[in-house]
Amino acid sequence: MKKNTLKYCFFLGFLFFLIACSTKNNTFVNRNSHALSTKYNILYNGGIGLDKGLKSIQNNNQDNFWKILPIEKMQFDENFSEGEKTKNPDFELAETKATKAIQKHSMNIGGREKNYQIDEAYLMLGKARYYDQRFIPALEAFNYILYKYPNSSNIYTAKIWREKTNMRLGNDAIVIKNINLLLKKTDLDKQTFSDANALLAEAFLNTEEKDSAVAKLKIAENFTRINEDRARYRFILGQLYQEAGKRDSAIYFYNGVIDMNRKADRKYMMHAYAKKAQMFDYEKDDHNLFIEAYNKLVEDRENRPYYDILFYEMGVFFDKNNEQKDALEFYNHSLARKSKDPYLVASTYRNIGNMYFRNTDYTMAAKYYDSTLVKLNPKTREFALIEKNRKNLDNVIKYEGIAKRNDSIIKVYNLPAEERKTYFEIYIAELKKNDDAKKLAEEKEKEKLANVQRNTDANNISSAINPQQPNKTDLVSGAFNPPSGNDVASTFYFYNPTTVAYGKLQFRKQWGNRVIGGNWRLASSKSIINTALKDSLNINQDSINALQPEIPEKYTTAFYENKIPTSPTVMDSIGKERNFAYYQLGLIYKEKFKEYKLASDKLEQLLQNKPEEKLILPSMYNLYKIYQITNPARAERIKSDIIGNYPTSRYAQILNNANSDDLVSADKEYKKWFKLYEEEKFDEVLNNIDNLINQYAGEDIVSKFELLKANTLGKVEGLAAYKKGLETVADNYPNSEEGKSAREILEKQIPDLEKLDFTAVDGKNWKILYPVSNNDAKTVKKIEEAIKVYMLVENYERLTTSFDKYNKTESFVVIHGLKSEAYAKDVSGVLREDKKYKISNMPIIISSDNYKVIQIKKNLDVYLAPKTP
Repeated sequence: MKKNTLKYCFFLGFLFFLIACSTKNNTFVNRNSHALSTKYNILYNGGIGLDKGLKSIQNNNQDNFWKILPIEKMQFDENFSEGEKTKNPDFELAETKATKAIQKHSMNIGGREKNYQIDEAYLMLGKARYYDQRFIPALEAFNYILYKYPNSSNIYTAKIWREKTNMRLGNDAIVIKNINLLLKKTDLDKQTFSDANALLAEAFLNTEEKDSAVAKLKIAENFTRINEDRARYRFILGQLYQEAGKRDSAIYFYNGVIDMNRKADRKYMMHAYAKKAQMFDYEKDDHNLFIEAYNKLVEDRENRPYYDILFYEMGVFFDKNNEQKDALEFYNHSLARKSKDPYLVASTYRNIGNMYFRNTDYTMAAKYYDSTLVKLNPKTREFALIEKNRKNLDNVIKYEGIAKRNDSIIKVYNLPAEERKTYFEIYIAELKKNDDAKKLAEEKEKEKLANVQRNTDANNISSAINPQQPNKTDLVSGAFNPPSGNDVASTFYFYNPTTVAYGKLQFRKQWGNRVIGGNWRLASSKSIINTALKDSLNINQDSINALQPEIPEKYTTAFYENKIPTSPTVMDSIGKERNFAYYQLGLIYKEKFKEYKLASDKLEQLLQNKPEEKLILPSMYNLYKIYQITNPARAERIKSDIIGNYPTSRYAQILNNANSDDLVSADKEYKKWFKLYEEEKFDEVLNNIDNLINQYAGEDIVSKFELLKANTLGKVEGLAAYKKGLETVADNYPNSEEGKSAREILEKQIPDLEKLDFTAVDGKNWKILYPVSNNDAKTVKKIEEAIKVYMLVENYERLTTSFDKYNKTESFVVIHGLKSEAYAKDVSGVLREDKKYKISNMPIIISSDNYKVIQIKKNLDVYLAPKTP
């Protein structure tokens, strides 16, 4: 009976289970069974995956405190494509679980959902897609909740998540409209009200309505119950006020972050201190209080992970106070922390580079700027600026090197003979001191290595002989302890070459090089032995001197005096090179770096050096422009000097505000001469170009005239002159567009042109050249008329003619379009022998390829020279 009862009970229980698993019956058991299974099984596991994925993203995200933080902590990869597979398996798990809950446990009966956990499943589905950057599918999930579950307890949460997704899709106007409608609800709890205002503030920031964003973010900060969010909102408010220049309000909110202390992530607190340091007033604020506050921060062990930013701000503080030694020390401490913030590292390198630049150590500055560029984002404006300054530094290094070297040569050249000798003796003494120090360091290093090797060898031998005996090394002094009498002979001192070498080194260090003989310890024994040697071998004094160690040439004053130029012509050239370097440095500091103090110092020094005439006025005018900014009184004195001493110069006319109609525009003047160049009036251009360069010296237009001169010389004198002219432009005007263009031509085109040479290949395009003098218009006219008649009568090949310049004295009347050398010879023969044409000038038959070579290299004589069989 009992067995039958159990059998029927099992059957009834199984039937009850089947009824409860049905999603079609709207019963109390069904609803609660599916809801509990959804909540505590599927959604629970999905929630674990969602939380795990969220934490992994948060841990990998590095907030950029150098910019205004995004209000939502999540930061997404802008280059991510929605077509890509999900990157995070945890979000994929959450989406799978949410989908399973919907598919297995949804009770959609009569058009209404009876399982009250399905809205939670859709919310999890939307969040998983949102965090996986699949925003359109996420939006569908949130919209489904709003459409199907209007009475859900998650309705407001779903609305906020829908608007967050709209914001990611760039629909900020829709976000502002919908969130404003949501905020009109009176039944929002405080956290939901805070989240809605924070989202609205972020939308206002995206639309550049910062005042509205500040108002809404204050509300969000006031109502949030999450300390992490409160710290973030306060920090962002401080950033917004700092950007707006409202220092007191910014400091108020940064202090609010600091007062939270351990209630939020410590990074907000540390960066709040850093932001306050950036707003430090170096004229009014207490410097000692600043140092004291930062010392306390450094002493706190909890702040060790943030030493990189603390040391950086200390470096900036000392840098601004011009305490460069302390600044450099703290900057290096910051770099030693191996910060994960690339912009912090870049800023540190940049600031150190700026310090070296101010100290005129341009080589070191360039190295630190290179390190800065490695850490900076190439797409930023700051990267482009530093890259430009770095390229300009190449020219600064070049001209500073020339100026320093030539200044030194001129200084020594002008010294009296005795003072010059003393100068070199002082230099040699310092050189010897440095060499001795270097040699001593090398000897210590060798001694250290020998000592280590000796101890290692001794220990190895001792261990091999007696494994139970400890190594015989003095751990305090590191000295070698000789083996005891119980050790075998193989450990004897002189059997070990390493210890022998060490002993020799120690002997020389203590006693020097001693001659083998008696009484070697006595200092005078060496001279006694040498005297005996001299007497016994009857060696003369010259032989004795030969035995003395030879003095290196670099330790003699003659070595350096012989290097000083003696020719006045050479010294004049060195002086001109030095003056031009000073002028270029003045312009670079003024135009490229806006370092007016450095620029004025270089130009003032240039004027004291009594430069050539063409540099005086441009230097004075540039000094006038600099002092207009830095010293107006000095600018007026220079203006009076220019007007008084150079009244007819262009600069005087400019300073006098002369009628613009009387002043020829430099650009207009350039266009005039460029047009003459295009018309191949090369002689006229070359006859006037130098005067134009001198006339406009110091102005940007000069580089254009220099390039025009190089091109004209190339047309008249050939490739060699063209290359030399381009080198002048590239070297003297490296920062101008013309200088860069010249450098590019020199690197990419000139090598190919130099490789051009005559070819013996029978081409399909030939020419007939009639050389004529540039001044012989009569002969030119006669040849052209004869060719014209020939073309009217016998021009079957549709030949053409041109008049081509060759050089200053010679040109060509050219017949083009000849298909072979034989045909060209026939035509030239007809033109020479036929009475209708009778051209007596000797023609030159040449292929088009070779004609190109002679026009580029101006080497017609090479082409016409007899060919070696």
